[in-house]
Amino acid sequence: MGFCLKINGVERRFAEDIPSTVAELLERMKIDYATVVAEVNGRIVPRSEFGTAVLKEGSSIELVRFVGGG
Repeated sequence: MGFCLKINGVERRFAEDIPSTVAELLERMKIDYATVVAEVNGRIVPRSEFGTAVLKEGSSIELVRFVGGG
């Protein structure tokens, strides 16, 4: 079975070590907080709330990464 999240339109299943917050998800995906904007279920989550923004079964998460260059 497992815990399912939809990340950038793709369902991802977690069997154990379920990420319970945006911060935990970003750590697991090795994404630096400073380079990403997170939206959970249609709500943009301020960086200051990454550690408290709870993820639930079926949550839809959009992660947009900033890329430098010219």
